[in-house]
Amino acid sequence: MWTVITLVALLAGCAEGQDTSPPASTVPRAGVELPPSPAVLDYQLGTAYPPPAGVTLVARDSTASPAPGAYNVCYVNGFQTQPQDRELWLDQRRHLVLKDAGGEPVIDPEWPDEFLVDTSSPSNRDELARITGESITRCAERGFGAVEIDNLDSYSRSGDRLTVEHNLAYAALLSARAHERGLPIGQKNSAEVSRRAHDEVGFDFAVTEECHAFKECSSYTDVYGEHVMDVEYTDNLRGTFADVCADPARPRTTTLRDRKLVGPDHPDHVFQHC
Repeated sequence: MWTVITLVALLAGCAEGQDTSPPASTVPRAGVELPPSPAVLDYQLGTAYPPPAGVTLVARDSTASPAPGAYNVCYVNGFQTQPQDRELWLDQRRHLVLKDAGGEPVIDPEWPDEFLVDTSSPSNRDELARITGESITRCAERGFGAVEIDNLDSYSRSGDRLTVEHNLAYAALLSARAHERGLPIGQKNSAEVSRRAHDEVGFDFAVTEECHAFKECSSYTDVYGEHVMDVEYTDNLRGTFADVCADPARPRTTTLRDRKLVGPDHPDHVFQHC
């Protein structure tokens, strides 16, 4: 089903019998270029602005345009709805919104303007994949280099109405769409299923939020190697950011941002990197 992984040739002059090929998890699938690593990442989901000097990797919402001169990752909320699309989902796509026992939409308690989408049936997954696939296509057409799919862990907020199997099956459809468009696709959330997300779904890299704070970075790096980018937030650091950067377990690409990801003109703006 998946594109055959391109094998990296052994370097000339290596010791006889020594396997110097990188782990399978770090070898890009044919036709896709993985985000650079290590990189200086600016995570701009809240506000898109000209990246500071030295930034080589930028993540922006799918409604934005890529930042010139950097590798750009396109954010797509694949497993929940975006706040600005609330009425669209209620009026035209209500059958795809997960419902509670009373027939009301199930929301993310931390993001009350976001509904969980219902990935529990093959027909729903197919329809959702067509909708989200349009966003992935727009990312490719605008010139983004990769796509990250948020909220893989929505099943954990579903009141047992969704399972990890439902979400992985849906994610596989999105992965196929991204690869068809020549884009590597990034896992977001659900550290505990990273191996399955890579091997079964086809995720190529990972974008993590607070993996250092929650002591779960190795769950990603053990699978994706150096192709993990981490964003830590000022309001939930484990120690200082200097401590984060000094920790050999943190991903090679690690950035500190303010929780609301505001632009540099806002007094709460924070951007630092290891």
